[in-house]
Amino acid sequence: MHDIRAIRENPSAFEAALARRGLTGISTEILTLDSARRAKILASETATAAQNAASKEAGAAKARGDDAEFNRLRGLVAEKKSETAAMTLEADQLDRDLRNLLLTIPNLPLDEVPDGPDESGNVEIRRWGSPRNFDFIPREHFEIAGVKPGMDFETAAKLSGARFVVLKGAVIRVHRALAQFMLDTHIEEHGLLETWTPVLVKEDAMYGTNQLPKFAEDSYQTTNGWWLIPTSEVTLTNTVAGDLLDEAALPIRMTAHTQCFRSEAGSAGKDTSGMLRQHQFEKVEMVTICTPDAALAEHERMTNCAQAILEKLEIPYRTIVLCTGDMGFGSQKTHDLEAWLPGQNKYREISSVSTCGQFQGRRMNARFKAPGGKPEFVATLNGSGLAVGRCLIAVLENGQQADGSVELPAVLHHYLGGKTKIAASGVLE
Repeated sequence: MHDIRAIRENPSAFEAALARRGLTGISTEILTLDSARRAKILASETATAAQNAASKEAGAAKARGDDAEFNRLRGLVAEKKSETAAMTLEADQLDRDLRNLLLTIPNLPLDEVPDGPDESGNVEIRRWGSPRNFDFIPREHFEIAGVKPGMDFETAAKLSGARFVVLKGAVIRVHRALAQFMLDTHIEEHGLLETWTPVLVKEDAMYGTNQLPKFAEDSYQTTNGWWLIPTSEVTLTNTVAGDLLDEAALPIRMTAHTQCFRSEAGSAGKDTSGMLRQHQFEKVEMVTICTPDAALAEHERMTNCAQAILEKLEIPYRTIVLCTGDMGFGSQKTHDLEAWLPGQNKYREISSVSTCGQFQGRRMNARFKAPGGKPEFVATLNGSGLAVGRCLIAVLENGQQADGSVELPAVLHHYLGGKTKIAASGVLE
């Protein structure tokens, strides 16, 4: 959410920043609402002052026995009271209208973010590892012989419909091992605090991390008003909602492994085969709450945490910085990590790491205070560390062998009781 004072003081800068995202004319609409709201507030305050003055004069008239003047002033008091109530209601409505408009406007990109209309404007900034040279045509994950017994889309469709999967046997053990490996690495090596959170949240939490109101159709709501989280960014970030933190307590660095739920609205026809794009999936999330001046350094740190997971798994990847036309709604700057999937012969997103500046802090009213200083809104960051299902896909496709077996990364072996591969028959060996 944006600071109305900053827009009021420099509307041209605000308009120029939004123009980089392809949005124009919004500052005029904002300032028109703001001007009308302030005018109503001033008129209400003026009417209240007139009401108070008339009330005081009426008391004096009554005291001196001037009944005619007392009755006239009492009528004026009632009139001003009615005016004040009406104008207060109008000001409150204009305030809601302004707030609702501000809630739909995306964050402003940092100056260093490249301009571009869509993903074609993204810029690669790092590449690690070399795609393996196969002496056979590599298959997609769901076509690998050893994977097929443990990846059941037909049963999932019978239970729930499209974009679901039932994982069994060796495949789900590798999936579970990946999540545990990610958590252990983030806790023991990266200093993140493991946190377990609900997957059902109140509406305020979804507003706080900008899933609402703009993207309601992308998430699921229960009949009693709870929302299923699309990512534990929602819960982890909102742990400080409404708080005033001591600066000494920052940064707060957290990680959580949770189920996530997304409707995938607008993705009809995209990635319909396999488990790349699911309605229900698991993710290990990273969230940092920090001071605004530390946010960019934290962004690099969080990106390195996600990259480390892929490097330990020996999965080739590239890191890109998203351009203005492709970055997320709440982001000031985003790094995407794309893992190499030989079955598709392309890099695919496996993590998105974003710094949001004070955008979410303002929405949540989450602040910090230095000794002797004034309260300021916190900065927030979030990133996948990683999406477990997509990481499973990368492990399976990169480790596949000509006979249909899958060689598993060495860092997973002790999580699997010393097993090192999925045999072509579908069992761990």
